[in-house]
Amino acid sequence: MKIRKAIITVAGFGTRFLPATKAQPKAMLPLVDKPIVQYLVEEAVKAGIEQIIFVTGKGKRAIEDHFDSHFELEYLLEQKGKEEVLGQVRDIADMAEFFFVRQRYARGNGDAVLATRSFIGDEPCAVLFEDDIVASDIPAIGQLIEVYNKYQDPVIALTRVPHSEVSKYGIIEGAQINDRLVEINQFVEKPKPEETKSNLAVIGKYIITPAIFDKLEQMKVSVEGELGLDHAFIELLKTNPLYGYEIEGKRYDCGDKLGYIQAVIDFGLQHPEIGNGVSDHIKNIKL
Repeated sequence: MKIRKAIITVAGFGTRFLPATKAQPKAMLPLVDKPIVQYLVEEAVKAGIEQIIFVTGKGKRAIEDHFDSHFELEYLLEQKGKEEVLGQVRDIADMAEFFFVRQRYARGNGDAVLATRSFIGDEPCAVLFEDDIVASDIPAIGQLIEVYNKYQDPVIALTRVPHSEVSKYGIIEGAQINDRLVEINQFVEKPKPEETKSNLAVIGKYIITPAIFDKLEQMKVSVEGELGLDHAFIELLKTNPLYGYEIEGKRYDCGDKLGYIQAVIDFGLQHPEIGNGVSDHIKNIKL
């Protein structure tokens, strides 16, 4: 079955970016002139996604407004003859069909995904978390879709991290099928370096099947009061194949201040309007 739908979770509080995120969703922080969440939508659309459901929470109305039409702004731009930027603004609302569901309580990313079940139905779908941006020729989620199309089982995006940093991530172990593809046999949450030989870390992009929703519905919340998508994958491994794919491209952790700044610099360097200026500025910095 074709992957037509994507879930994008944007309900988090963004506490690592306070006070900037006190009244602004973290997903709306800009990478030059587009918010993080728009890059995720563009990634999904380039991979063939037709419908996108955002899982939001309190204070996320700006995301809904961003992907809606804005008659007053469009009229103003039209009157001023700013045709190029007018086209860019109008195109946002037309990229896909957008839907919104609110996560009523902060009960983890698994709960956020589960909130979309009635919309997704019995279809496989893509899931993108708001923190992970990947710059690549082939959309990162599209790379996972290719693997799903071959195996018809859930697929998790992976990246290699320094072995000394594995305790920051969910780490997978498994049988290598080719240079980038792994059939997963173990999912270890934030292991100590001496507890695993693997340095393949999970990043926030997935292809899931309805079986994941079943596992989430059967699970109990953790002692922290959350449902974790990673725990659903661990349960699924007991009965179903699960694949991991090492993404081609450069990944930016925009949920981390340093990762976000690195993304701003790199996207600024590649921007057609300001790239040369950013490059000159960097050359002139005296450390």
